[in-house]
Amino acid sequence: MKYILLKRLLLSTYMIAITFVAFGQQVTITGVVKDSVGGTLDMANVVAINQETKTLDGFGITDPNGRYKVNVKSNTAYSLKFSYLGFQPKELLIEVKDADLQRDITLIEQSENLDEVEVVYEMPVTIKGDTIVYNTDSFVTGTEKKLEDVLKKLPGVEINDDGEIEVEGKKVTKVMVDGKDFFDGDSKLAAKNIPANALDKVEVLRNFSEVSQLKGVTNNDDNVALNIKLKSGKEQFWFGEITGGIGLDDRFLAHPRLFFYSPKYSINILTDVNNIGELPFTSRDYRNFTGGFRSRTGSTGTSFSVGDGGLGLSQLQNNRAKEINSRFGAVNFSYSPNKSLDLSGFAIYSYSNTELQTLSTRSFISSNQTEVTTTGTDQTSNLGLLKFSTSYKPSANLQVEYDVLAKFSGEKENVGILSVAEVTDQIYENKEQSPSSVNQNANVYYTVDAKNILAFEAQYLIQNEDPFYNAIREVQPFTSILPLDDSQANFNINQDRKIKTNKFDFKTDYYFITGQKSNINFTLGTTQSSQKFNSNIFQILDNKTNLDFTTDDLVNDVHFNFSDVFLGFHYKLIAGKFTINPGLIMHNYTAKNEQLATSVTDNLFNVVPDLFVNFKLKQSENIRFNYSVNRQFSDIEKFASGYIFSNYNSMYSGNRDLESALFHNVSLNFFSFNMFNMQNIFANISYNKRIDAFKNNSSIVGINQVSSTINSNLEDEVLSGSANFQRTFGKIKVSSSGSLSYSNLNNIINGSPSTSESLTQNYRASLATSFRNAPNVEFGYNYAVNKYDNGGNASTFFTDTPFLKFDAAFLKSFIFLADLDYYHYYDKANTVDNEYGNLNTSLSYQKKDSKWEYSVEVTNLLNNTELNQDSFNELFFRTSSYVVQPRFVMLKLKYDL
Repeated sequence: MKYILLKRLLLSTYMIAITFVAFGQQVTITGVVKDSVGGTLDMANVVAINQETKTLDGFGITDPNGRYKVNVKSNTAYSLKFSYLGFQPKELLIEVKDADLQRDITLIEQSENLDEVEVVYEMPVTIKGDTIVYNTDSFVTGTEKKLEDVLKKLPGVEINDDGEIEVEGKKVTKVMVDGKDFFDGDSKLAAKNIPANALDKVEVLRNFSEVSQLKGVTNNDDNVALNIKLKSGKEQFWFGEITGGIGLDDRFLAHPRLFFYSPKYSINILTDVNNIGELPFTSRDYRNFTGGFRSRTGSTGTSFSVGDGGLGLSQLQNNRAKEINSRFGAVNFSYSPNKSLDLSGFAIYSYSNTELQTLSTRSFISSNQTEVTTTGTDQTSNLGLLKFSTSYKPSANLQVEYDVLAKFSGEKENVGILSVAEVTDQIYENKEQSPSSVNQNANVYYTVDAKNILAFEAQYLIQNEDPFYNAIREVQPFTSILPLDDSQANFNINQDRKIKTNKFDFKTDYYFITGQKSNINFTLGTTQSSQKFNSNIFQILDNKTNLDFTTDDLVNDVHFNFSDVFLGFHYKLIAGKFTINPGLIMHNYTAKNEQLATSVTDNLFNVVPDLFVNFKLKQSENIRFNYSVNRQFSDIEKFASGYIFSNYNSMYSGNRDLESALFHNVSLNFFSFNMFNMQNIFANISYNKRIDAFKNNSSIVGINQVSSTINSNLEDEVLSGSANFQRTFGKIKVSSSGSLSYSNLNNIINGSPSTSESLTQNYRASLATSFRNAPNVEFGYNYAVNKYDNGGNASTFFTDTPFLKFDAAFLKSFIFLADLDYYHYYDKANTVDNEYGNLNTSLSYQKKDSKWEYSVEVTNLLNNTELNQDSFNELFFRTSSYVVQPRFVMLKLKYDL
């Protein structure tokens, strides 16, 4: 019944939007812009200025055939202004009636000795080579609060579910404010914290390269950066805001933010303290935070990375939980003492205390067992990052860089689990870890002359990990592995682990420019890694003494060394609309593990090819093809043969004879940004085939599993693709997207091969308005299908999610916002059928030119109590319900600095 009512609500909203469109009847002005000899001008700017209000009502950019299209209001007088670089601007006065118009224009070439050029009205969007510049005032409606609210309204720019900025389907790798780094390596902090009213322009820097000398000789098509231009034209200025709030049930929020910018230095201070579930920085953010450091092995045909040694701490769903308390503080600075030297860095600290509660059902395939668990988790995290960077560029031919990034954390998790299967067991798990790492990076780029460029890049990582696991159980687990003293009241099982890593990467590139459109690249490099791994399992007895287990299969003392020395050759050629970049890389590998008084060494010589092709259809339209072969190596944990606890019903034993695996990767990408009709399209498809892949070799009895990793000639395949379409019709933006992923994976279960297939699909469509003087709505529909087939046991789950966003500015000083998502979660077997919604609303009041804003915010207005999720692996299907925070009502006060 609720679902039917929601569909009616969305239908009503659709009718309202159509009414808005009907009230705003528009006329289209079209034509062709030519030069004096009759040639058409591509990318010429056209703006329509309302003669009565003196505001911009419409704009257009000509296509490769010189055509333009501008949508304006009927029965209105306009000044139509045309401009093109190197030509004299032209103005045309038009009295628009009720019918569409056509006006062709001829522009005259600009005289070189003309001192003054008329300034044409600023375009909402301009394209300068690989840079797209958005004038944000042309897209906002006045209800935006933060940078992310503005970015969502820009063509081709999106905020993903993790809060990160994406452009044309690619994650933004760097955010700058007035050209200065803003917490390098993260885009979420910028999107969530920079005030919307401080923005002037957003520059999207496609094919971004931090090293200007290498921009023309390397492929940077997947690199996207943003530069945020601020409104103030002062030499130096402060801005920011201080927000505080209180609510029922002792709820509170304090959120000061302060920003200072000047030509020489900048400083950004972000703080947040709250207990209403607003997480400014999560454990996932911490682990994904690169600090701007790039992988040195990702593009060399080798896949080797050291793990974080984590205990698999519980993760939030949609950054929501039963209870969340958080504290956050971050400082970012940049300083340029002179034109040649730039210094920058940041410090981040985050604390969170989180309570989670989950009810889940796992259906084990091989044993045909079902386990129902009720889990309560209390998790505390202290996370810290420090970074310092320096860049020295005394001339256009030399650039020297040095960076150091330190990461440290302390995390604890106490879990109570009631497991109901063949037997009922009350389990208490306690996990602690405090990993730390220091990563240093030094680069030198030197242009010898017009034909020769040298690049030297080095990175050194020191990492320490110390995960500790404890489980207290009523029922004895893994009786054939653990020689526990069964005379105790409970089984108190513990495992201590220590992992130390030293990893050094070095790469030098020599670029020889063979012509205006071609170059040769020689690469010489190495990766050297040394790791130590120790672990032991022991039982704490009732008298508080330890019972240590010393057999070889329960103790690890492992040394692992990995070496990769490689030599590569690439040739880049631009031929017409094609950019072709083939290459070969030769590797000499050595992997050696020492344990149990013996050593196993794996030596391998390998040659891997790669190919990049870019077909540039138009200035803002291309097709890219990538093919690469990667050889994958594991780090020390998969070589350690002694048993390691994964969780209360899962143990893992490494394989000291493990060899490398080979991956074939193919991808095809299409991108089109057409300003003539405000259309943005991007799509990609990728295929991955794994040979001699790492396979799980698992034995399962009931709900308990013991796993290892082996090489197998059973080949895995993964095929995935996505597409996104956006187009603007006047004040209406139409968006649609779809993604799918198919995987066919092989594993060994109880000695027999098992094939696991999954097909996940997600489709989304929406319609959004952008009226300046009327309420705006975005409504749409998201449909997800997760189909799993594990050894012939199939299951399919569906999620229907209609959604609605509403914002309105009224009575000059009020803003009302509402955000509704409604979920219908069910499966094909009719064993699950849940409906729930999430509605957040706010009403704010701020007088024009006042620094004070007063607001009332209601989170989870429908008081939804849970979320649903499903997943699968080679062993089981899992469905779960996840408890979230109840309804919160907050009174907020904000002061703009």
